[in-house]
Amino acid sequence: MTTLLSRLNGPGDLRGLDEGQLAILAAEIRETIVGTVARTGGHLGSSLGVVELTIALHRLLESPHDKLVWDTGHQAYAHKLLTGRLDRFHTLRQLDGVGGFPRRSESEHDVFDGGHAGTGLSIAEGLAAARDLRHGQERIAVVVGDAALMTGLSLEALNDIGHRGTQMLIVLNDNEMSISPTVGAFSTYLSKIKLSSAWLQSKTAYDRLVERIPFIGPAALMWSQRIRRSVVNLASPGQLFEDLGITYIGVIPGHDLRMLNETFRRVMQLKGPVLVHVRTQKGRGYRPAETDQISFHGAALPPMELSPRADAHDGARAPLTLPTAAPAPASPAAASGQPGPVAAGAIPPGAPHGAGSNGDALAPAEPAKARQPNYTAVFVAELMRLAADDRRVVAITAGMPTGTGLARFQASYPDRFIDVGIAEQHAVTMAAGMAIAGLRPVVAIYSTFLQRAFDQTVHDVCQNDLPVLIAVDRAGLVGEDGTSHQGMFTIPAQRQLPYLVVASPKDEQELRALLHTAMAQDHPFALHYPRDAGFGLPEAGLQPIPVGRGEVLREGRDIVLVGFGPIVHRALEVADALAAEGWSVGVINARFAKPLDRELILDEARGKPLVVTLEESVVTGGFGSAVLEAIEDARLTDAKLRATTVRILGIPAERFVDHGSVGDLRRMLRLDAAGIADQVRETASALGLEPSLAPTIVEHARAG
Repeated sequence: MTTLLSRLNGPGDLRGLDEGQLAILAAEIRETIVGTVARTGGHLGSSLGVVELTIALHRLLESPHDKLVWDTGHQAYAHKLLTGRLDRFHTLRQLDGVGGFPRRSESEHDVFDGGHAGTGLSIAEGLAAARDLRHGQERIAVVVGDAALMTGLSLEALNDIGHRGTQMLIVLNDNEMSISPTVGAFSTYLSKIKLSSAWLQSKTAYDRLVERIPFIGPAALMWSQRIRRSVVNLASPGQLFEDLGITYIGVIPGHDLRMLNETFRRVMQLKGPVLVHVRTQKGRGYRPAETDQISFHGAALPPMELSPRADAHDGARAPLTLPTAAPAPASPAAASGQPGPVAAGAIPPGAPHGAGSNGDALAPAEPAKARQPNYTAVFVAELMRLAADDRRVVAITAGMPTGTGLARFQASYPDRFIDVGIAEQHAVTMAAGMAIAGLRPVVAIYSTFLQRAFDQTVHDVCQNDLPVLIAVDRAGLVGEDGTSHQGMFTIPAQRQLPYLVVASPKDEQELRALLHTAMAQDHPFALHYPRDAGFGLPEAGLQPIPVGRGEVLREGRDIVLVGFGPIVHRALEVADALAAEGWSVGVINARFAKPLDRELILDEARGKPLVVTLEESVVTGGFGSAVLEAIEDARLTDAKLRATTVRILGIPAERFVDHGSVGDLRRMLRLDAAGIADQVRETASALGLEPSLAPTIVEHARAG
């Protein structure tokens, strides 16, 4: 069936559609988003909430000449569909497919490679400043969410935008996640007055008249303007913006296309920066996402089920819904940040593009295999056990209670849980203050977001040598969220910091032990663990692991593999594969990148021709560099190490890692077991090494 969406050649075509067609288009966009995300995963709720907003902005702006910036970017799915990516949208977040965030390499309509909240206002102001310097005419608009508006960077940008009077449009997408509800109809009435030409003309004329009054004119003008501001702000939630010098318009219903079109048209005629406060509903058009906005926010979603489409009375298609009004229950996987199985009725993997978007019922998918609890879930469960016995334990997160698993901690210990919002810097420094006061704070932050709090880690935590545990969630490859979310830079950043212990477990049970290690010592401690599911190992009695102590898992004469984190299990697979070819391969589980178990590694490396380090992190300055530094330092006085070559395997530092499943990315980077084995073989061949055992002997020994 031919649809309006498929007939669009670009956002400019929106200006030829009437209100009825725009409503139908909005329904088609929602169907496409829901049908795709049911299969690929993604940020569903926020993208469904801005469909009408996106249509209205693109109908007014002339992209790509005019610039539309998306703060964070996870709300830009409708933007992608309106800018020529419908045919590839079914590849959303897949390897070599459409990215889950704006990507300049994808489209000229994508202004900025986003992914972190709070960056959009500064980017937009930079674009506007450059426009003004070269006397350009392009219009600049930025869409920022209410939660992102609370970041320090956003507030700094707002202050500067108001101070400079930068000509730009700021759209505050308020889906009631942070901003309090509007005070009522009076606020909307005042916004209409401020947009009217009569108000603008009379205000200017009145000011000029008052200013010309002899003797008292300037003073009278000042008091008149103060009174006017007081009246306007009496019932307006936008007083902060007005005080900063930004004209505030709101609150505008975010799903009323007529109101949005008219508001944006008039706003573009105003001088200086204008903020339009738009109220939207997360998950709009998909009932489970409307009623459970937290579970359906982001990339790992609860099971989704699609029902046939019913036609609405006004000619627009009804939104996709579950058969009942009850929200889909959040799965344990969703609560822990892991992708859950695809429910019956969702688009099965491999389905052709458009399956399920033509109104037909979808065939049930095969039930997914049960997943083991992921590292996040294991970490939080053990932290709750510790908290039960130690009232000093406090958990802190920066706007991610569900993703970090700490929502479970909050339910049991609400008085010892703090969510500071999207303010990683504040989270880390607050933890430092708590540690000074004698508490044992645990700050759980995704590796990629911890980058924002580097100065606080250096100055507030490490310089003061405080017992703050930084739980580095999503360490290593994260997958479909792409370049902005891969946790690949934290280890090199942390290795240089005095007093900070940097550790990572080989499996989920060792994670529990290292958590006890962290809480039993009195220095800063960074505990890295991935997004992955665990290995399904049963719980066993545990003891804290001494800080800086690794372990030898397998002895070997030819090659030594030294791994940091769960990649150690791939090292064991590689050792098995190479052993079948006659190689004698040792395996070390380092556990600590800092302090490194130097003596253990040197003891195993002596006399061996090749040491290979393994990490799921950028190689420059990372774990492998620590091993290389130790061996290079020791070989000055140790002749048995002078013939040892060190090969560092990890993520190359030359470029960012794109989106795709974690499995696909590991294969692409040659960090899966097969890829690691091939790299070890290539290195051994380049060095002219030969296996010390015959393959037949190894095979006989294995058979026995």
